[in-house]
Amino acid sequence: MIRNKRAAAVLLLGLAAFSGPVFAQTAAPASETPANSSMNGELFYQLLLGEVNASGGEPGVGYQLILDAARKTNDARLFKRATDIALQARSGESALQAARAWREAIPASREANRYLLQILIGLNRFADLPEPLKRELGTIDGNGLQQALNNLPRLFARSSDKKQSALVVEQALTEYLGNPAIGPSAWATIGRMRIEAADSAGALAAAQRGHAIDPAAEGPAILALALMDPKLPAAEAIVRRHVQGRARAEVRMDYARALLNSQRYAESAVQIKMVTDERPDYAQAWLLRGILEQQNKQAQAAEQSLTRYVELETGKPTVSDSEEPKRGLTQAYLTLSEIAAQRKDFAVSQAWLARIDSPQDMVNVQSRRASLLARQGRLDEARALIRALPQSNAADERMKFSAEVQLLRDNKQYRAAYDLLAEVTKRRPDDLDFVYDQAMMAEKLDSLAEMERLLRQVIAAKPEYHHAYNALGYSLADRNIRLPEARQLILKALEFAPGDPFISDSLAWVEFRSGNLPEALRILQQAFKDKPDAEIAAHLGEVLWVMGDKSQAVVVWKQGLELNAENETLLETLKRLRVQL
Repeated sequence: MIRNKRAAAVLLLGLAAFSGPVFAQTAAPASETPANSSMNGELFYQLLLGEVNASGGEPGVGYQLILDAARKTNDARLFKRATDIALQARSGESALQAARAWREAIPASREANRYLLQILIGLNRFADLPEPLKRELGTIDGNGLQQALNNLPRLFARSSDKKQSALVVEQALTEYLGNPAIGPSAWATIGRMRIEAADSAGALAAAQRGHAIDPAAEGPAILALALMDPKLPAAEAIVRRHVQGRARAEVRMDYARALLNSQRYAESAVQIKMVTDERPDYAQAWLLRGILEQQNKQAQAAEQSLTRYVELETGKPTVSDSEEPKRGLTQAYLTLSEIAAQRKDFAVSQAWLARIDSPQDMVNVQSRRASLLARQGRLDEARALIRALPQSNAADERMKFSAEVQLLRDNKQYRAAYDLLAEVTKRRPDDLDFVYDQAMMAEKLDSLAEMERLLRQVIAAKPEYHHAYNALGYSLADRNIRLPEARQLILKALEFAPGDPFISDSLAWVEFRSGNLPEALRILQQAFKDKPDAEIAAHLGEVLWVMGDKSQAVVVWKQGLELNAENETLLETLKRLRVQL
């Protein structure tokens, strides 16, 4: 029942939206007799009743009326309306009935076929899926087909049975798999579906099949990137072969990020440099390049790279709404500020910090300002600056503690740092990062038993905390005690972080202490190649020195001093061996 004129008007406007062949009344010239509409009174009231029921709490009745009208008129919009009413009422079977009727009435309708596809996927009717899926793909050619293949995994995103979804897609793509032009994309799509089904081995096989058809094709390489893992070395082999050619900068950058995540810094730097050489306007590449150069103590090169990034990012004609450029600029400003501070140009350092306008980075910025004060001998002011930061939650409090501990550590105030951490861990005993930091400060204070107690506490609470295994193993090796235990601890750390150059350095130190000099040398040379670092240089130089290659040891130590002239391990090594450079 229509309760008022306004409601009736709204429904009539809804009916007027169906303005195709059934409802259209084309304006005729004045001299001609107007054509009659094909809507008769009976159909009009049927549609009106259908809409009244659909919007008035009886969607099942409304659905039947609209679907019946669609069948009488073969109007696509009425089929779509009936399907939508069923979907809104969460009646999957009714929606399927309407979509099937729609496609039977208008077989050439791609929209009807797409509706049918999505409904079948939602209902997990896998046996019925290959035919409409093949039909949909068969209507597309050229670049459109490539895009359609790329979109298939997203189409199946809501499927509750990922394995069946992968099988259906593979069945539908059979005719494309050997095609030189489209085969690599088809295999890449199958591989992505297999990843969703937790079938990494199957996904790798798909990447290999696609790559074999065309090594220059991007799809299999991107799929292999997603599979990169030490346990699947064949995945990276595909990526490496692809980037040896003229790979797009975006793919090369993704590979560089994957290498960074695996702590393979030197290899990552090679890929990033190739991007900046080929695409000098690629801003993100300059950011990553600058950060890596700063980590490697190449301050001048890092400053040039990061300045280039800032120029590119701030020189864009439009400002992106994405958070990525904002985060990137903040990271660049912080690093540039640190570079200026290292050369004691505190005014320039402050100027870079002043360019950061990011409330969420307030603690980080104030920590850097505090560090500048401390470097000028104003440590108390620096600590007061951090402590004065506002905090609204536990996360803010944690960040403040971390910043103050880092400040004290950087200024070699180990006792004060230990005392602060003891206070923090008493209040937050489950925060294992702080317990680990406290152990490291205990080691600096030569409280080795306390250090071991704290590290074992971390391991007991979180067995996968690989830093604790490494720290304890290295401490034992450095004191030349319990070497078999030290080796086992470090090997355990490497299980969680394979190839980590710092953990490899620890393992090499165990080998050195155990008298296995060639093995220690081999491991250290690889670690120093992967991550040029002053502490690794100290150990590599000492092994070379003991093995009699004193000239090469001096070369390595000089490289270490260039990386970090204040590294305690390197300075202690030179003093102990009475070497003057």
